[in-house]
Amino acid sequence: MIESYDFLKSVLDTITEHIVVIDSQGDILFVNKSWSSFGQNNACLIDERWSGVNYLSECDKAAAMGDDFGVKAASGIRSVIAADKKEFYFEYPCHSPNEERWFMMRVTPFTVEGDHCFVISHQNITERKLAEEEVLNLSRIEGLTNIPNRRYFNEFLDSEWKRCRRLGMPISLAIVDLDHFKLLNDTYGHQAGDSCLKSIGQVLKSFATRPSDLCARYGGEEFAIVYGNTSLDKAQVLLSKLLDEILSLNIPNKKAPTLPILTASIGLSTMHPNKENNENDLIKEADELLYSAKNNGRNQVSFKHIARP
Repeated sequence: MIESYDFLKSVLDTITEHIVVIDSQGDILFVNKSWSSFGQNNACLIDERWSGVNYLSECDKAAAMGDDFGVKAASGIRSVIAADKKEFYFEYPCHSPNEERWFMMRVTPFTVEGDHCFVISHQNITERKLAEEEVLNLSRIEGLTNIPNRRYFNEFLDSEWKRCRRLGMPISLAIVDLDHFKLLNDTYGHQAGDSCLKSIGQVLKSFATRPSDLCARYGGEEFAIVYGNTSLDKAQVLLSKLLDEILSLNIPNKKAPTLPILTASIGLSTMHPNKENNENDLIKEADELLYSAKNNGRNQVSFKHIARP
């Protein structure tokens, strides 16, 4: 019984790691139950009949769409197939819309009846990575507002841009500037200004709640919000609510010509990442739209969608 195919398959199907076996050409020979279940539960284009699918081709397709992890996976697997390395492994993020996830891929060779085969396992290491992220986040948080800093904003936008490009999703960026903040500081003092920034930070947190969202202090009285996989229409709705929330704080700014309370202006840009654009284009467009909002009277959202080429 122990040497039977059914016994060994049952053992492999019980393992929580996602396991796939390929031949030296990259064709899939076997997948375990965890692998199949993950594909079915995560809207994978290939969710049932994996036998005969070329794993290397799938990695190459992802790489061609700008997925750095596809590049690393394909290169690593080929290095083991060519016997340049005895084994290969690397860690990568695989976030869903509702949760953060990380996996470690490991490739190891074996030979059966003279044929060279390769086991590729994907182990869920989310628990460890979240613990590491918690420590790392301490260096990512801006001290006054208790939200991410500019450095982490740059890292996050780069990562989210690549993810949206790979999956053909839109990404939206809002740059938020507090109107006449210098007048508030001059009128009530810097302590009142700091208290104002803290309050805005708390409000922004409630408008960036998914793994694909981020709010950050962009600099001075400017803030930024990234919305991955979010259309212009959806982002507009959220940001209109944000302006209302800022008004509802009722923070005095009696000398401001717009209103005697704190208001904000927002530039919002939405793009579909592709090989013709990059995240700097998104930032530039949002920044220009912010100035448009200010020139048109402040306390408003100026927006634009950059269509697919």
